[in-house]
Amino acid sequence: MHCWTDLGQVPSGFGPSVVTIGNFDGVHLGHRRVLTRMVGDARAVGAHAVAVTFDPHPLRLHRPEHAPELITGVKDRLELLAETGLDAVLVQRYSWEFARQSPQEFVERYLVHGLRAATVVIGRDVRFGWQNAGDLATMLALGERYGFSVEVIEDASPSHEASGEHRRWSSTWVRELLTAGDVAGAARILGRPHRMRGHVVRGDARGRELGFPTANMSEDSSGMIPADGVYAGWLTRTAGKAPVPSGRLPAAISIGTNPTFDGQVRRVESYVIGRTDLDLYGDEVVVEFVDRVRPTLRFDSVDELITTMHSDVRAAQALLTSPPPK
Repeated sequence: MHCWTDLGQVPSGFGPSVVTIGNFDGVHLGHRRVLTRMVGDARAVGAHAVAVTFDPHPLRLHRPEHAPELITGVKDRLELLAETGLDAVLVQRYSWEFARQSPQEFVERYLVHGLRAATVVIGRDVRFGWQNAGDLATMLALGERYGFSVEVIEDASPSHEASGEHRRWSSTWVRELLTAGDVAGAARILGRPHRMRGHVVRGDARGRELGFPTANMSEDSSGMIPADGVYAGWLTRTAGKAPVPSGRLPAAISIGTNPTFDGQVRRVESYVIGRTDLDLYGDEVVVEFVDRVRPTLRFDSVDELITTMHSDVRAAQALLTSPPPK
């Protein structure tokens, strides 16, 4: 998959293409269903399948106090988008210069001349151009003027949910579940475990002293942090020094401020189950959250904490070795 960060990087004469536009935060099952279908439609007519997405999120510019915490960072978003079969993604830097384009200017510059769109795939609630002046009717009219078709996609919803709740698959729903610590529920919408990505930094070494050395993720790690608590999950080293085991390693993951020791800094710490010999400092890792073991607790003694940590590790291991629910 080609990845462009500027329209000028698109090869001259590129196209024709089928283009869709969106933030695609989390690349959840609703996104994947639309993108997979779009890729198939593009293949059928010999066109390129292209997604246009934005960094930073537009609300960071327009209403920063309302900007959502991103489920995935750009690197993970691109990896997940590539899995859908897209031919290219344009990650447009969202700036005031870009935002001030009129709907016609955006369509003419990006869709018509830049990507040579034969079809534009959008939702009914699409808004684009300066002050969100463009809508579905605008896109349809511009399509007639410039010679591209417009395909309107309907909201993607699950046919059934174990909880009995029926609602549209959305990034907002995923954020709600992660905020509540329901990483298993979020995974059902994402179609995969929720992940964070970042470098391992040195902490207080308290986990090592207690017999559970942890990989502490840096504060600039990407991916939304779930609610405080202990989770079962996986840790994968993606870049760093050797030798370190490759592949996914089972982990018990703690999120919180460590209230037993009156901690103040919120941290994401992963103990690779059964391993006390790993040196991951400075390495980039991906942490995936499978299920929640318990909320964060404050213990009256270190001995009580250690006993509970042993129980947490057993519970995490059991969750990771259990077959997924049907």
